[in-house]
Amino acid sequence: MPIAIGLAAGVASGLLGVGGGIVMVPLLTAFGGFDQHRAHATSLAAIVPIAGVGAATFAIAGEIDYPVAGLLAVGSLVGAPLGARFMARSSEAALTTMFGALMIAVAVYLLWP
Repeated sequence: MPIAIGLAAGVASGLLGVGGGIVMVPLLTAFGGFDQHRAHATSLAAIVPIAGVGAATFAIAGEIDYPVAGLLAVGSLVGAPLGARFMARSSEAALTTMFGALMIAVAVYLLWP
């Protein structure tokens, strides 16, 4: 099952530019028997090679804006530890609700013309 979940996350990341966590976290909780905290943490660990392969593919095609990517990385390197600490202190219910709310907000934004 983990390979199938990784395959789905990789395809979604490469095709749609979404973070693999949007695919992996729900699949790990629904089909992998993971609680929300473990699913988030596992997804973060798995996204490193997924992002590397995707970035290399787009780099070969000349599609990366490196200055913007660098600035995004700087912000993310500061934000990721803060988010991870906040996640570790959040209850399972709160984390599930926050994740679901984010997915709904993104869906509404993308579907609203």
